[in-house]
Amino acid sequence: MADVRTRFAPSPTGFMHVGNLRTALYEYLVAKSQGGKFILRIEDTDQGRLVEGATDVIYQTLDMVGLRHDEGPDVGGEFGPYVQSERKDSYKPYAELLVKKGKAYRCFCTKERLDSLKETSEFGGYDRHCRDLPQEEIDRLLAEGTPYVIRQKMPLEGTTSFTDEVYGTITVNNEELEDQVLLKTDGFPTYNFANVIDDHLMNITHVVRGQEYLSSAPKYNLLYEAFDWEIPTYVHLPLIMGKNEDGSVSKLSKRHGSTSFQGLVEEGYLPEVITNYIALLGWAPKDTQEIFSLKELEENFSIDGISKSPAVFDYDKLLWFNGEYIKKMTPEEFEAHAMPFYREVMGEGDYDWKILNEVLQPRVNKFNEIPEKIAFFANQPEYTSELFINKKSKANLENAPVMLSNAIEVLEGVENWTVDGVHDALIPLAEKLGVKNGTLLWPVRIAAAGQTVTPGGAMEVLAFLGKEEALRRLKDGLAKI
Repeated sequence: MADVRTRFAPSPTGFMHVGNLRTALYEYLVAKSQGGKFILRIEDTDQGRLVEGATDVIYQTLDMVGLRHDEGPDVGGEFGPYVQSERKDSYKPYAELLVKKGKAYRCFCTKERLDSLKETSEFGGYDRHCRDLPQEEIDRLLAEGTPYVIRQKMPLEGTTSFTDEVYGTITVNNEELEDQVLLKTDGFPTYNFANVIDDHLMNITHVVRGQEYLSSAPKYNLLYEAFDWEIPTYVHLPLIMGKNEDGSVSKLSKRHGSTSFQGLVEEGYLPEVITNYIALLGWAPKDTQEIFSLKELEENFSIDGISKSPAVFDYDKLLWFNGEYIKKMTPEEFEAHAMPFYREVMGEGDYDWKILNEVLQPRVNKFNEIPEKIAFFANQPEYTSELFINKKSKANLENAPVMLSNAIEVLEGVENWTVDGVHDALIPLAEKLGVKNGTLLWPVRIAAAGQTVTPGGAMEVLAFLGKEEALRRLKDGLAKI
């Protein structure tokens, strides 16, 4: 059996969509799970749709998610060049070979005629006007320099079948297949033709792509057969759907949320989380494991786990995945990810970041949630008397001033200003005052933070603020009750 070779062949036309990234991931996993090679090929034959900088986006995205290609434009390889526009001269000879073999023909129809066919023909497709032109007519048009395309000559009767690893054997009636263009008037190949030529010349063994290309597979097969080439293994992937507000699903689009890798990263999702999650959009592991590193995906992936059924992109599940990844980080990893967001709020000052790390790591699902959660540390609290009232803690406007004044007195004597040091001062005070811990700590936390919800309790808030700022806030809060 030939070594497995897959290729990811994106067009540089914009951001990397979730569906494109899943295709790249599955191409990678099909190869790596079988000890094969993963190739990157840039398909830029549709010159009118190219977007400046989009090729860089492809490289950056693959790098961020860890999909290292074995061959490609930037790393080379024995089957280059790996950019289709640089292979332009290789396609025309193959198209002309098909003309000689009677499997293709030159079409001289003008754009105006083709446009009119879309309005008048029964199926809006090409009517094969040039399919059987007399040779002398062809020679005359060529001599006059009439522009032409080369079209594939489809069989007019019978059926064409192909086998897909996910969807099984699929058969289409040949009469439904249009004589597709292989080579355009500018000499560039069409997407479908270039795919077949390049896949053959690069020894691609497995073609992995979205379900929307199922209808094109018979055309590919007829090309392979016309050249007497070996047909690759097809792996078509199910659609990715998004949830609508009414509970129904439809094909994933921007109305469901961010659909590009870059957009999801900007929203705060970790690249490795996105990779893990989209691996499960259409593939089921053999057990109940859901959290996978890329290495674990390589070890567990198999084509027979790919489903025919559409996969639903669930943003709530993605958020859960992100939170689980954050919880499993080492304290050092968490702080490294969190630090830009800490600095966004706190500036370049020196703080005991360990306090924030410990209270935030179990509580954040995305790192970009951090600024909102810690903003009160950098902002002067604004108090309303109602904040100091909490029935559960039995805190009210009568006992709050008493609690605060006693807390200030005790805390002024604390030398070890840490979470433990503050704890060891306040908990005995509550016992001395004959109140529950919450009765004392509620007004202390409100005075220190100015809000009812904080990451961590009163001890953590006071310790992080530092002794001077913490006491200043408690005194200010006492004065405003």
